[in-house]
Amino acid sequence: MRTVTKLLLSAAVGLSAFAGAANAAELRQIGTISIPGQPLNSFDISFIDQSTGLYYLADRSNKGIDIIDTKKGTFVGRAEGAVGPVMKKDGTCCNNDHSGPNGVLVAGKDIWVGDGDSTVKVYDAKTLKLLDTIKTGGEARADELGYDPKDGIIAIANNADEPPFLSFISTKPGHKILGKLVEEHFSDGMEQTMYNPEDGLFYTDIPEMDKDKTKGGLLVTDPKTAKQLKIIPVDSCVPHGIAFGKGGNVFLGCNANGKGVPAKLVVVNWKSGKTVAEIPGVGGSDESAADLKNERYYSALNGNPDGPILSVVDAKTNKLTQKIPTGPGAHSVAVNEQTGRVYVPIAVEAGPLKGGCGCIAVYGTE
Repeated sequence: MRTVTKLLLSAAVGLSAFAGAANAAELRQIGTISIPGQPLNSFDISFIDQSTGLYYLADRSNKGIDIIDTKKGTFVGRAEGAVGPVMKKDGTCCNNDHSGPNGVLVAGKDIWVGDGDSTVKVYDAKTLKLLDTIKTGGEARADELGYDPKDGIIAIANNADEPPFLSFISTKPGHKILGKLVEEHFSDGMEQTMYNPEDGLFYTDIPEMDKDKTKGGLLVTDPKTAKQLKIIPVDSCVPHGIAFGKGGNVFLGCNANGKGVPAKLVVVNWKSGKTVAEIPGVGGSDESAADLKNERYYSALNGNPDGPILSVVDAKTNKLTQKIPTGPGAHSVAVNEQTGRVYVPIAVEAGPLKGGCGCIAVYGTE
């Protein structure tokens, strides 16, 4: 076990990441966690296992899944063997459609990972040994994924294939592919998928339908049949992130960033299918997360018009309460619901855009 930068646990020594943050309930940067190996300049999704407090980051720069103990602020290991960063034709980083790892989560005792070669990799969460490599049959990356613990089913999107598709995979030994759902009308792939324990269904962000960026939605699928049930329309949002709240509400991080579609975030109700709130002025989201204990939504807005931020939304009022500056490449976010701490990886970049810590920034209310 390797100890990394200690968290700063008091307001006196904490680094304020939001101008004017004086209220104890407001979030601010309290420390950083460094990542060993190659500089962190390419990564994707992050995930926290709430039962263990372990944080998982899809680290393309180091071709694996970084694992952090959030209780101690320590780097504990890396599940290796992913594709890593694939360069573009001009030699720059990165070809997002073929790089990996991408999505990551923990299902039972295993780590499930979407990789850049259209495979899903399964690792033992304790030993970090690669247990299985599952071919989805696509030509581009397997991306973000959701987990149905009741039925033991993973749903993962091949968002860069044309047309994009969802694969439904059993978590039982053998990891059988139970079904495949191809979506001809989804003209900009599929993004974050999440399981809703209240109705037992998967919900997947649809950024764009039929090449109209003002038309997006939430795809609702049945894990047991691998079939589409309905699409909840979400217009002028370009949905990328998703996080379930209370009372049937679901928070969507919109990739809309003011270029063609006004920047905003959205809250819809999955029961009624209606939009219940729009949060204007901020956008360019990728991953989103919810802290139901503290009733907050978070979204990593790397494409925000005024620069990368972590947005904080009150889940009771659906109002934006904070805009916290982050750094280069900061499109990933996860929250430990036990401590209320929020984790945002930030890239280190060279050349004219150089800057960023190449670390995981930690935010809290201490």
